[in-house]
Amino acid sequence: MLVTAIAVILALGVASRVFADRLRIPSVLFLIFAGIAIGPEMLGVVSAETFGDGLAAMVGVSVAIILFEGGYHLHVDKLRESPAALSRLVTVGAAITWIGSAAAVVVFLGTSIEVGLLVGALLIATGPTVIGPILQVVTVRDHVAAALEGEGVINDVTAAILVVVVFEVLVAGDGGPASLVGDFAMRLFVGLAFGALVAAIVWLVLSRGNLTPGTGPLHARLIVLAGIVVAYGGAELIAHETGIAAAAMAGFALGNVDLPHHEEVIDFLDDLSVVVLSFVFVALAALIDFADILALGLAGLALVAAVTVVLRPAVVFLATTGARFTRSERLFLSAVGPRGIIPASVATLFAVELQALGRPQEAQLLAGTVFLIIFATVVLQAGLARQIADYLEVSPMRTIIIGGGRVGLSLAERLEQDGENVLLVDEDPDAVEEARRRGLRALEGDGTDADVLERAGARDAKTVVAATPNDDVNLLACQLATTTFDVATVASRVNQPENVEAFESLGIRAIDLSMATAWSLENVLERPSLAAWMNELGRTGDVQEIEVTAADLVGKTIAAVNAEIPDGCIVGLLTHADGTTEVPTGDHSLQAGDRVTFLGGTDAVERAVKRFHPHD
Repeated sequence: MLVTAIAVILALGVASRVFADRLRIPSVLFLIFAGIAIGPEMLGVVSAETFGDGLAAMVGVSVAIILFEGGYHLHVDKLRESPAALSRLVTVGAAITWIGSAAAVVVFLGTSIEVGLLVGALLIATGPTVIGPILQVVTVRDHVAAALEGEGVINDVTAAILVVVVFEVLVAGDGGPASLVGDFAMRLFVGLAFGALVAAIVWLVLSRGNLTPGTGPLHARLIVLAGIVVAYGGAELIAHETGIAAAAMAGFALGNVDLPHHEEVIDFLDDLSVVVLSFVFVALAALIDFADILALGLAGLALVAAVTVVLRPAVVFLATTGARFTRSERLFLSAVGPRGIIPASVATLFAVELQALGRPQEAQLLAGTVFLIIFATVVLQAGLARQIADYLEVSPMRTIIIGGGRVGLSLAERLEQDGENVLLVDEDPDAVEEARRRGLRALEGDGTDADVLERAGARDAKTVVAATPNDDVNLLACQLATTTFDVATVASRVNQPENVEAFESLGIRAIDLSMATAWSLENVLERPSLAAWMNELGRTGDVQEIEVTAADLVGKTIAAVNAEIPDGCIVGLLTHADGTTEVPTGDHSLQAGDRVTFLGGTDAVERAVKRFHPHD
């Protein structure tokens, strides 16, 4: 029976992932429904008795693998994208979530303060198990992704340790606040220290072990897997519920050093996490008892609203105050905070512990509350994440740059600073590594290969730029982008002036490198103030161009438009449908197909564009 149950769970988990990828919906939505379908509430293939006493160990190792993989992808450079916001989310934000959730549980469900604090500790966690699948289908800017991923990994560790401490000190024991703080700090230190020690040993073995070239990648994967299990199991031997912190710390440490066979390890971890995520999510979803959830009644719905509509937005807006998050990005972060594996697995464990203490009603309340929050947030927040992102316009279309040399890297960095979603493609591993070292997203591969461009997301890209020093390569890459992927804007660096005509005849925007250099030097010499201002575009100043399509723009005079846009921004240029460009006077009347160029301060230009093109 056990083998059959595991086979069914894995089959459903993999099928859910494939189905979700095709529909571009986070896989956790399908995983939770698959678990419910085979659970005791429906088909009865899986129940609490199916795994016996082995469920906690299986879930523990699975969560350790998932958190190790999440930590491995948390590069220090990426975390620097939003350090202030992230630090607030995992400190003040976690504390507010804990205390606020506990208060809501006590008020709405009428339970004791100790059980309220226990539930509140569980609800701190969001976790890579739910955030990872969301970010696979929703593209957001780096600082938004860094905040979500960092919060998920760190708060999973915080929640896992805090809930154990609350249970042992406040629920099952008679300790006070001092014992709570001391026990939490001790367990956190043990987990982080042991994880760092295991990471150091793994790094030494891989970097100094003289692995043979033929079997090196295989041995690296096996050693890393052994390191995950040792970090988790060893820390658990020292102190209960420290293994998750150890696994996350080991992953973070190894992900930020020069590890041999790094790419092979990443691929292995990604595949492994898909399998264990599928297993553990389906298995735990199968244990949902709808009787416990229904028993909460309207009070349960009020609790869900308090956690998702009141607490989460309050925490996000507090954490992102003064940071570079737009209002739409803050709303997106507020709307996406689904709970996942840590609350589900630990709630199942402590429901049993409460039963053993002779407190069955509190056990049912704990399980029902946590699974209701998980179910509601996964279905509403994870399931609708892409639609929420589209509505709030936080998913910038991708710009692909082919060629990771000096020109490509410089362009990628400038576009990233301007808020674009950039991916750099180069077949040179050193160029890819250098791009990643600078905090850019990069893909190793041949930019003239259709399969590589497909993996880069060219089918949904808004712009492809060829920036290699080889005109033949640039021309072929641009032809692929235009004919195979129908990219709207295709541009190329042209190294030999005589080749410009060949590019332009195919509708490719050609930038003659020698002329571009001459124009830049002329601006520096003849128009130094303008040249300096142009270098600051996207920071203190900006220039944006929109097409006149909105009904409230057609027929307006430039004077009327200038009166409606924010201070610090003007209409600098007007390009007519026939291609002629001029500096407009206030009497010029806009026609459909004209293009208006806004010039001014960064924020003012952004507001002007949003005023007339709200979906740009």
